[in-house]
Amino acid sequence: MDTQESGDLLLPRSRQANERLHAMIPGGAHTYAKGDDQYPDDLAPVISHGRGAHVWDVDGNRYVEYGSGLRSVSLGHAHPRVVEAVRRELDRGSNFVRPSVVEVEAAERFLATVPTAEMVKFAKNGSDVTTAAVRLARAVTGRARVAICGDHPFYSVDDWFIGTTPMSAGVPAATTDLTVAFPYGDLAATEEVLTRYQDEVACLILEPATHTEPPPGYLAGLRDLADRHGCVLVFDEMITGFRWSEAGAQGLYGVVPDLSTFGKALGNGCAVSALAGRRDLMEWGGLRHSGDRVFLLSTTHGAETHSLAAAMAVQTTYAEEGVTARLHALGERLAAGVRDAAAGMGVADHVVVRGRASNLVFATLDEHRRPSQPYRTLFLRRLLAGGVLAPSFVVSDALSDADIDHTVDVVAQACAVYRKALDAGDPTPWMGGRPVKPVFRRSV
Repeated sequence: MDTQESGDLLLPRSRQANERLHAMIPGGAHTYAKGDDQYPDDLAPVISHGRGAHVWDVDGNRYVEYGSGLRSVSLGHAHPRVVEAVRRELDRGSNFVRPSVVEVEAAERFLATVPTAEMVKFAKNGSDVTTAAVRLARAVTGRARVAICGDHPFYSVDDWFIGTTPMSAGVPAATTDLTVAFPYGDLAATEEVLTRYQDEVACLILEPATHTEPPPGYLAGLRDLADRHGCVLVFDEMITGFRWSEAGAQGLYGVVPDLSTFGKALGNGCAVSALAGRRDLMEWGGLRHSGDRVFLLSTTHGAETHSLAAAMAVQTTYAEEGVTARLHALGERLAAGVRDAAAGMGVADHVVVRGRASNLVFATLDEHRRPSQPYRTLFLRRLLAGGVLAPSFVVSDALSDADIDHTVDVVAQACAVYRKALDAGDPTPWMGGRPVKPVFRRSV
């Protein structure tokens, strides 16, 4: 049964599977952003499989999926070129006691794709490489403090960042005190932080762009600040890599960081991430320098051949098929359709699409135009009932025009309900239960 053809969405098998998940896995998922608290009551589908831009849940419902794999699946699920590359390496063995020639090929391919970097080291997830970047910056500078852009939501599961969030339980205050924040887009405020902690800040780390474009001259200004204050500039390109351009935001805006981190779309769902940067910095974690050794990255599974093969297949597909341009075109079509649908139902000021076309998110605002979890719940519930699984509107290359047309139709239906709730001044009757919750919160 397709949800497109049904009325109210019923997920009895997903509900049972969610109960089993909670019985064995803290939080019921291995990523907090995938938790069932992020979805309306009893409407958290458990996925059976996916192909292209569609996924199927264990109840047999099909959805058009956005934000695939938390932005990691940019080519679509089970992409043929990626699957074939992975299968070929699996038949040859995936992990050995010495480096594989695939590691050479993958490093060469990555550095050709991101020519602003001179060396690269692979790992499995984003936290591995952002934390390695922080450790390296501390070693090189001899400084302890880390300056994070406080306007960006996530950098790592490690203490240096998690201690700054509402979920700081278990992180010593002494660790958290070493992390300071600066605001995005404000060079004067950033310089004030660097001056206040003169000669104490090891690095500035930020996503070079998110739902807003960097102000003119901002990234170049950060580059200058880092140079003048003797700290390392780190670009977290987990999201911008392979969405802004194949070489990330640094490739688009022309500002070269000292270190940068990539992941997510790099493997099209396969576990692979990368720390890249200047040779003189990266070699601190190697064997060809004269100083003290730095424990940069050492992971048993960081160079599994099938994941590196997936990364190479992704990069080849992007280069040969113009994927970045298509992601932008698909996003522009979707954003225009959603905005028109919201305007047509009189909720253009309340259902708001934001972000670069290749990385769209949406805001759900109440009658006072404030962010609202209850209204988000209502909106998600109507999307799911129409066969659209969309915690965001981040597109994948596998979407068709028909998928986007269907999504816009469902959004229009959701906006009609949204209008009723606004007129009533209360979304509760349309929520179907408790509101969805933010990921980072102090209490359950």
